[in-house]
Amino acid sequence: MSRIGKLPVTIPAGVEVAVNDSLISVKGALGALSQAQNALVKVENKSGTLAFTPVDESREANAMSGTLRQLVNNMVTGVSKGFEKKLTLIGVGYKAQAQGSKLNLNVGYSHPVEIEMPAGIKVETPTPTEVVIKGADRQRVGQIASEVRAVRPPEPYKGKGIRYADEKVVIKETKKK
Repeated sequence: MSRIGKLPVTIPAGVEVAVNDSLISVKGALGALSQAQNALVKVENKSGTLAFTPVDESREANAMSGTLRQLVNNMVTGVSKGFEKKLTLIGVGYKAQAQGSKLNLNVGYSHPVEIEMPAGIKVETPTPTEVVIKGADRQRVGQIASEVRAVRPPEPYKGKGIRYADEKVVIKETKKK
């Protein structure tokens, strides 16, 4: 059995989990998320914890038990604490500005780049060179952060561009005569 799949998911106070035949729904202070139920995994709600067991001993059922367990764990964490990604703008004149659900980026192009945030995703700019993306759904937060980074990824010679706060960019040595 999957090592991750063996671990139960504890449900914190203020989070409601509903398990149906086709859907797992999680509601909390930061929103509501749902995940499709897999036929290879049996989900049981045991007094504040969720247990995930494979239906049979097949390799696919074993793998899906760990996958579904981690997806539901991320949903429970998301609706109780939330997820965030931090991005940093490196470059002369590079700046970001959050206006409601829009993010305006000035990153060296002849025009400002405007990115619309979907519902459930919040964007903040504590300083003009920092962007913080927050939300309950881990996959969507990561996807939006990736799309913002793709506007101007860090280049390898000077390191200018948009990068994750914990990202290390390896600077290449310039060509010698």
